[in-house]
Amino acid sequence: MNLNTIIAGALSLGLLAVSGPALAQSTTPEWRTVAPENLLVIDTAKGRILVELEPRMAPLSVERVRTLADQGFYDGLKFHRVLTNFMAQTGDPQGTGEGGSELPDIEGEFQFRRGRDLGFFNIATGQAGLLGFAGSMPVFTQPDAQMMVTADFKTAAQALFCPGVVGMARNQNPHSANSQFFIMTGVNEGLNGLYAPFGRVLAGLDVVRTLKPGAEAANGQVDDPDVMTRARTAAALPERQRPVVRVRPPSSPAFAAMVEQVRAERGARFTVCDLQPIVEVTGG
Repeated sequence: MNLNTIIAGALSLGLLAVSGPALAQSTTPEWRTVAPENLLVIDTAKGRILVELEPRMAPLSVERVRTLADQGFYDGLKFHRVLTNFMAQTGDPQGTGEGGSELPDIEGEFQFRRGRDLGFFNIATGQAGLLGFAGSMPVFTQPDAQMMVTADFKTAAQALFCPGVVGMARNQNPHSANSQFFIMTGVNEGLNGLYAPFGRVLAGLDVVRTLKPGAEAANGQVDDPDVMTRARTAAALPERQRPVVRVRPPSSPAFAAMVEQVRAERGARFTVCDLQPIVEVTGG
């Protein structure tokens, strides 16, 4: 049984009982600061979008987006395909969904190997596996005990396409990702394991949701679309222009309190996709 089948089973069975003891035990700092090289700053006429890149899960995808952003490749490119409550896609110099950069395509990064050093924090547990967070990313993974029977002392894991998660676009070839990416505004379990998640919006998801949508009948293709006026990593910006972003670790008491509140509000419908990072932005 592959990881996608296990994830689907976990979600359909309501594998969402919050792990109380894990939430109660916290020795981590109240905040962590996102490294400038892992912070993608996307400016639009509608506002700014701040994305934390996650090279531990998708190193090829992150390196590609960093490279193109800091070259100015994305400046002026359209959000050419936008579907309400689904996603907004961009990164195509042709603006049609058929273009890319001059760089070679990259391999698909649909799953990754999780070690103990990743800092996974369990939110929900059951027989099928664990659902929780690593950094700001929602993740499904096998238990730590599986690490003891693998040659690399790691276990299978997969980031999930929840609202705010950013993934590489591709065609039918699973290894055809190049420059295009999409930002989730809804939940779509059908993407899990088929596209490469490489980051998450920390601030500006409301901006993404205001981007001009396309018609469903036209598969989201947008007439006169919004554009990225500028996209750079924070590390490539002059220091006085760099936003500083701090995030509450999932093991912090503040995050635990949010989990309990959202779980109480959602009841049996609660999933990890209901949770958004707790963020503080200064500067820039």
